Amino acid sequence: MRPTEQRFETSRRLDERAHGLIPGGGHTYAKGSDQFPEEMPVIIQRGSGCQVRDVDGNEFIEYGMGLRAVTLGHAFPPIIEAARRAMAEGANFTRPARIEVDCAERFLAIISWAEMVKFCKDGSDALDGAVRLARAYTGRDRIAICADHPFFSTSDWFIGTTGMPRGIPQATRDNTVTFRYNDLASLETLFAQYPQAIACVVMEAARTEEPGDGYLQGVQALCRRHGAVLVFDEMITGFRWHIGGAQRVYGVTPDLAAFGKALGNGFAISALAGRRELMQLGGIRHSGERVFLLSTTHGAETHALAAGMAVMDFYEKESVVERLYQQGRRLRLGIGERASALGLGQHVGVVSRDCNLLYFTKGADGKPSQPLRTLWLQELMRGGVLAPSFVVSYSHTDEIIDRTLDVIEAALGVYRKGLDEGVEQLLRGRPVKPVFRPYA
Repeated sequence: MRPTEQRFETSRRLDERAHGLIPGGGHTYAKGSDQFPEEMPVIIQRGSGCQVRDVDGNEFIEYGMGLRAVTLGHAFPPIIEAARRAMAEGANFTRPARIEVDCAERFLAIISWAEMVKFCKDGSDALDGAVRLARAYTGRDRIAICADHPFFSTSDWFIGTTGMPRGIPQATRDNTVTFRYNDLASLETLFAQYPQAIACVVMEAARTEEPGDGYLQGVQALCRRHGAVLVFDEMITGFRWHIGGAQRVYGVTPDLAAFGKALGNGFAISALAGRRELMQLGGIRHSGERVFLLSTTHGAETHALAAGMAVMDFYEKESVVERLYQQGRRLRLGIGERASALGLGQHVGVVSRDCNLLYFTKGADGKPSQPLRTLWLQELMRGGVLAPSFVVSYSHTDEIIDRTLDVIEAALGVYRKGLDEGVEQLLRGRPVKPVFRPYA
């Protein structure tokens, strides 16, 4: 099912203008033009449900949904209406608004292990606050992060560990050390190498692979034994693995956790939640030395909090998480059947939970291939599917999934040809590139 014609002239002009005005051509590296086929820049005009239209009038079924921030659907009516009502009464005030208290109570009723919460605008803010609290609580400087989890924060403590560390002092880089997921011994080695020096362990409870038996419990035990704070990044897993986050699935309670993305269905709201003993260090009702935790002008915009409350309400009334698993499984099975039929099961497929499908594109040597990923993206987009991943939303219906599988079947045919005859002749431009690279 391919559209009769796709045009990208307006998108190309806007993309060129964007690069002259905005470093990187956009405000999120993962959305950059270097992450998509060169001849298909796609500047979005509007979205509804799981479908978007670009400035040239091309229509796409979208997956990934705003880097997994939109779990219900674009312009989802109950969320838009809640935000509209809040905006009509004012967005920001000199003193806290009542909705700040209401939203905090609502959130903590769901994230029931946590005792206090501080709202902010993105995951970086929330995790930065967690790191600061951990350092203040322990009196230590060093941070241990999971090297297998790709992104935690835009701040120096994390970016210094990536392939783009320019501008970050070496001393800051040295204060962050890494361990491997599902490898408890690698974390034990860090605690032995830096005794009484690690303030916190920062990780996702799971991403593309499930934790081994007892692994997360082992991480928690190590943190307790060595006096470090356990921090879960629940930006992706929260409201997707389970409405209460990954800790509800795996039965391991962190000391602090960062939530966001799905919490606002696209609105800018994130949250740092945790044990009172740590969180109250950022308050004013204690006798100890204070911690400057999170203080943002727009951290409690009323419409974002209203959107968050509406999302939580919808999740509790409807079986949102169950639907994410159901539709993801429908897509996983369909991809597997079609790839196997063409002998591509080892080259194209999906990983992670059904609610969070990420795909791989491998060459004849069995290694990830950027040229083949580009060809895959190109052919999906030619068929009207915009899919940097196959992460579904509540709005992906059976009909949408089946239409997507038709496009995937056609794209797999081209992929097979690329493997057999060479990918270069099939590409319409340069291959996509990794986000974290030192040079353009």
